[in-house]
Amino acid sequence: MDHPGFWSLAGPFTLRDIAHHAGAEISEGFSDAADRFYRGIKPLDSAGEDELSFFENTKYMVALERTKAGAIFISRDYAGRIKGQAVPLISRDPYLCFAKALELFYPDALWSKVAPVAEGERAAPISPRAKLEPGVEVEPGAVIGPEAQIGSGTRIAAGAVVGYRVAIGRDCYIGPNASITHALVGNRVIIHAGVRIGQDGFGFAMGRAGHYKVRQIGRVIVQDDVEIGANSAIDRGALRDTIIGEGTKIDNLVQIGHNVVIGRHCVIVAQTGISGSTVLEDFVAMGGQSGTVGHIRIGAGARLAAQSGLTTDVPAGARWGGYPARPLASWAREIALLKRLAQKKTSEDQSGQDV
Repeated sequence: MDHPGFWSLAGPFTLRDIAHHAGAEISEGFSDAADRFYRGIKPLDSAGEDELSFFENTKYMVALERTKAGAIFISRDYAGRIKGQAVPLISRDPYLCFAKALELFYPDALWSKVAPVAEGERAAPISPRAKLEPGVEVEPGAVIGPEAQIGSGTRIAAGAVVGYRVAIGRDCYIGPNASITHALVGNRVIIHAGVRIGQDGFGFAMGRAGHYKVRQIGRVIVQDDVEIGANSAIDRGALRDTIIGEGTKIDNLVQIGHNVVIGRHCVIVAQTGISGSTVLEDFVAMGGQSGTVGHIRIGAGARLAAQSGLTTDVPAGARWGGYPARPLASWAREIALLKRLAQKKTSEDQSGQDV
């Protein structure tokens, strides 16, 4: 569907003004680019020649070498790895510079978006500027924000909040006290009681002077036939969208961080935590209380045992478990060996006491 977005984009700004505000230095030899205008900020793999990006994680080295960005916040150590025409913006802390540049381009994005009441309009549980198709059911106590769109056959339970410009498809169910902001939701989606979708991603540029809040300007995209269990939380993306793929089933009390991409028909069991920018390919299953570090990929069809701790990429079709997680057969052998060693030690201790 056509959607106007949630954030107002300011600018364009000259590279000189951007660098000054962010505290970066235009690299030597690129002074002629100082008066060039830039229109936004995007990830390395999608930025264009009139847009900026940043590099601070070596896992994205390939993206750095292939990027078409016009300028990049980067440390001096890695500036030589830029192979395109991008202008290096030298900084000791590229992530902090990126956060400050976002202030220029998205000045209203520090807080989650709340639409003001229009002149002459009274605040109401269902905004007169919301668009509800025939057949939508809204229980008393639910709140539907301005410019929200809800498809026919969808039911909104008491106490639920559907925020500004949120779009929800047809034949969905939004449970009691669920809140949905900065999100686009497909058809036949079930969102149980207390679910939180679209709040800030947990993004901070950490430093000795304190932790600098990074604006989160992405969205949450929930595709068709997804089910999300009670009291789960799905953060909106920073620059990218957080995506929950078609047919995926999420249990209660699951935390999904910003920029996570979950493929089709995945199963995620209760109390699982998925850190930012992790990718789950199609048909991944994660057992209860499992978790991942950020920026890793779990291959299609992989199955992870309960309480697994993922610290590295997982191959497609793999069966892993334990902490740190490793192939299930190896983990089982290690557990059996430890059990035998413990039994042997116990037996020796008991023999010594009998003497």
